[in-house]
Amino acid sequence: MRGFIASSIGVACAAALSLPFALSSGAGAATTPSAASALTAGAISGSTQSLPLTVLPRDRGLRVPGEQGLTQRDVHPFSLVGVIWDDPAAALEGRVQVRTRATGTARWSGWQEVETHNGDHAPDPGTAEHDSGRLRGATAPLWVGASDGVEVRVRPEAARTDRAAAPAGPAANSAAQAPLPKGLQLELVDPGHEPPPGGAPADVPRTGALTAESAAASAVNADLAPPGADAIPALSKKETESELIAARGGEAQAKAGPFIGPRPRIVTRKGWGADETLREANFGYTSKVKAVFVHHSVTGNNYSCSQAPSVIRGIYRYHVKSMGWRDIGYNFLVDKCGNIYEGRAGGVEKPVKGAHTLGFNTNSMGVAVLGTFSSSKPPAAAVTGLARLAAWKLGLYGGNPSGKTYLTSAGGNLYRKGESVRLNVISGHRDGFATECPGRLLYDKLGTARSTSASLQGR
Repeated sequence: MRGFIASSIGVACAAALSLPFALSSGAGAATTPSAASALTAGAISGSTQSLPLTVLPRDRGLRVPGEQGLTQRDVHPFSLVGVIWDDPAAALEGRVQVRTRATGTARWSGWQEVETHNGDHAPDPGTAEHDSGRLRGATAPLWVGASDGVEVRVRPEAARTDRAAAPAGPAANSAAQAPLPKGLQLELVDPGHEPPPGGAPADVPRTGALTAESAAASAVNADLAPPGADAIPALSKKETESELIAARGGEAQAKAGPFIGPRPRIVTRKGWGADETLREANFGYTSKVKAVFVHHSVTGNNYSCSQAPSVIRGIYRYHVKSMGWRDIGYNFLVDKCGNIYEGRAGGVEKPVKGAHTLGFNTNSMGVAVLGTFSSSKPPAAAVTGLARLAAWKLGLYGGNPSGKTYLTSAGGNLYRKGESVRLNVISGHRDGFATECPGRLLYDKLGTARSTSASLQGR
């Protein structure tokens, strides 16, 4: 592996052109002209509609007091949905549910739950990304597929301090409800064009000359693939070891020994269609990769593997445009078919600092398996893809996938700032932060991922 690029490629990030859509005329407002013209000209891929939520009428007493949302309405096409609010430190104590209408039909879905998230994925405190002033509180995004109608409700729940002692009855429940965060708004994300049907997502060709931003994102992987490549090719274990020795010289055997897994095929940011004008131009790095934190994206399981690039583009846009992050938060993503995707820009070999595990983004990497695995089993192919990625990336830094390591907390809800914490080298998100992520059934598969990954390294 060649030397790290310390801070930036030196390419100024072009101003992001995607202005949120207003509601269509059927919903009471006109489309934002600049956003419409940009889309018509093909200047950007995808769009975001931001719709403020309002207090809903009681409707014969069936609604919860203080419930906010939007009644059924027509909107511009979208495929991914989430709710954001002003204060990133404020928790949303309640339930978020959404119904959507499939594009061009009269078919409405049932109510779907949106994971409230509440700060467990975020840049570390004290970093420039955290202190930028752009961050917002947010639910997890939910993939709903191509839709042009929406209805949402956000129902406050009883305040945690009052739940146990609150007496029964509607009046008592009303008095005990925690206020919803200020500035709630619905985010409807159009990730851009779907890949053509019938082809594997990694094989979808991308057309057009590289922009300056795309060239910069590609250049940091120049040792692994030609500029503008859609994917970094897989290597055998022997080829991977030879490449490492060639890159590092005599240091390779001393630092990593023979314990590195074969490099898996990785779909690049260009391969999944990242709009590089959305993110900040500079790249951010940490010192090394000592641990892998495994996540589920909580975007739901209703996607095909050919749609995975679209799901990732939706998450990327939601993280940057809606939540205020500098780039997508995860370092890598894995779909249900085991395809591996480059996440945050900066180079797949390099220790890119992500925003995946609040308090433990330093000297770690975050991998999100696309889907929701609280009650659904993760596909075996996804677990294998995770293991293959970990065997290779940890091997670059001498990490043992079945071992333990120490990380220093930057502060969170489990560990105080500065505390040295002993963790599995392959850990679940919940090991570093009090959250259900990566879902019980994916978490239960981490032992399999560890043993498979260690075996791939030759341990």
